[in-house]
Amino acid sequence: MKETFTLKRDHLKSLLRKLAKDYRIIAPYRNRHGDTFFTEVLEVESFPLDLDNQPQNSIKEFLFPQQETLFHYRVDETGGYQFIPQEEPSRPTIFFGVRSCDLTAILYLDVTFLGKKHKDPHYHARRNRAVIVGLNCNQPFEKCFCNATKNGPFHQDFGPDLQLTSLDRERYYVESRQANGHAIIAGWQQFFTPAEEKDAHAQYQLFLEARGGFRRQVHVDQVIKHLQGQEGVSEAIWEDLSKRCQDCAGCAYICPTCTCFTIADRPLSASSGERVRTWDACTFSGFTRMAGGHNPVNRDTQAIRQRFLHKLLYDVNTHGRPSCVGCGRCVDICFGGTDIVRFLDLAGKEESSSPGRFITR
Repeated sequence: MKETFTLKRDHLKSLLRKLAKDYRIIAPYRNRHGDTFFTEVLEVESFPLDLDNQPQNSIKEFLFPQQETLFHYRVDETGGYQFIPQEEPSRPTIFFGVRSCDLTAILYLDVTFLGKKHKDPHYHARRNRAVIVGLNCNQPFEKCFCNATKNGPFHQDFGPDLQLTSLDRERYYVESRQANGHAIIAGWQQFFTPAEEKDAHAQYQLFLEARGGFRRQVHVDQVIKHLQGQEGVSEAIWEDLSKRCQDCAGCAYICPTCTCFTIADRPLSASSGERVRTWDACTFSGFTRMAGGHNPVNRDTQAIRQRFLHKLLYDVNTHGRPSCVGCGRCVDICFGGTDIVRFLDLAGKEESSSPGRFITR
């Protein structure tokens, strides 16, 4: 059951200070260079909380770290192996200020790592201890297109534990949707005031205004239908984008839904070591390179192809929706001009002007 409240801005840091006694808190941090990142809050009072700008990273790295030890191993005197699982911290984590694009990305990570048959124990442990405090976007950012991927700027379907909307310079509208959210409200009632009907109307008005505030038109559905049909983008588009791709994988690392990884054993001594999982990316030239050196993917014409087909075709066919959440981060990170918006623009224009090209799957 959803419950609604208001929270004064002046009370926000006091609330976070109370919560920090029981939770590890991850929140948007604005550093001295003017960049905003999700960062662990070590000292609430001195923490430069930034809820006005989009964090350049997502919370993926806290649920699915860029590098993590899965377990340690030892070789005993008889030559046998002993495996010691890596222990996870037991303290729960509040992810504060999570916008709708990143919340949708978490749900995608859940599908990937918490499948019906197999669950990743490391992700599962972190996710079970995660409390999500969302933040609706009153004004979409310049590179955002979450409206085209149908998951923003306000999150409407699968709510976080608490959802905040900035009503004005003095108050937040707070929606409590899940048990964890209800527990926070119940534990710290002094910070919350029951919302009135006029507050709900004000929040809805802000939603309507935000929905009309996008600065770019991106036609995701049009391209998805194009890819699902027998006709599709020409090889010329793949070749153009592949030549631009610099093999840096910045797009995959900054993307909140990219989940490719590799696993390697790292010796620590003659008789011990650790197994490590590290992010990988389908745009790396070594991703598909075989042991003998042969690479079935032509880097000159297909370097970027798998990335876009995965997000806009394979995931749609498997899960019913694209795994691009429209956050726009890859647009900023890519210096080669191979971001997903460029592909959508090229494919959309080609589909409109001259349909009939065949795409090999």
